[in-house]
Amino acid sequence: MNIIGPDALLFGVDDVAACAQYLTDYGLKPVGVTAAGGSFEALDGTSIRIAHKDDATLPPSLGTASFLRQTIYGVADQQTLEAIAAELQKDRPVERHADGSIHTVDDAGFALAFQVTVRRPLELPAERVNAPGAPAQRPANVVGVDGDAVVQARTLSHVVYFVPDATKAEAFYVKRLGFVCTDRFVGVGPFLRPAGTLDHHTLFMIETPPFMKGCEHFTFHLGGPTEVMQAGARLVEKGYQSFWGPGRHRFGSNWFWYFNSPLGCHVEYDADMDLHDTDWIAREAPMGADTSQLFLFQHRENWAPGGPPATDAAHAAS
Repeated sequence: MNIIGPDALLFGVDDVAACAQYLTDYGLKPVGVTAAGGSFEALDGTSIRIAHKDDATLPPSLGTASFLRQTIYGVADQQTLEAIAAELQKDRPVERHADGSIHTVDDAGFALAFQVTVRRPLELPAERVNAPGAPAQRPANVVGVDGDAVVQARTLSHVVYFVPDATKAEAFYVKRLGFVCTDRFVGVGPFLRPAGTLDHHTLFMIETPPFMKGCEHFTFHLGGPTEVMQAGARLVEKGYQSFWGPGRHRFGSNWFWYFNSPLGCHVEYDADMDLHDTDWIAREAPMGADTSQLFLFQHRENWAPGGPPATDAAHAAS
């Protein structure tokens, strides 16, 4: 089935105003936002949608502390949408909404929707790197750093679920929706990608106790590692708390930086994810510090030579 990836994630939150400010500061564009909620879009139209948790129009909660209410997948065309409906209605209710989307629930209890994708094509440059022995990507007199650069999220990359039974949850996406396991943390969960993308993963699952079921994090792709560093540093300067990063993952190779958020989950920036096709053979490894990242940095306040390094107390404060 030609599923491209998540078009949107829908959250029912405690504090709409705080979440709206956070998503705007993160680099998403508010669209139709009111005191009741609204949509926050990346450059290609993928988005995070929020409403107050008591909004009666939201799908039911997961029965845990998670604020995630629905994952909306974009598909290539109406034919794919009909194929998904035909497959899933074999053993579960599938609702059709007036906007043409179909709605159901997966085997772990996560609410899903499918729609013909809203993604707009992007024609944007990637970060360019010059290296000895290779043709210059950035020509003479073109600088690689712009302190005033506007960093905007380009596209919704992936979502990570906490699930009580990763084997059962994986089987639904693989057997019913045609997802493929790209890599796996043994005893933890799979990195999954649907047929309509080459991205290393659009869904990752982590097996946890049932009370933790929900969204661990989501992320949007940026234009390169410099944008990850720049956007993350700006979030820290705005007072948001860094959770993990910056660094670079092993599985997927993507640069990352995670932050705490008022959406009840972590939110990540990422860039430069590996692409894979049907020739790829999935790897397996135990989850641990050495397999979760190739290297990991720690954000510190800016410093210039000529005086002593910043104190440990200043490091902790940053």
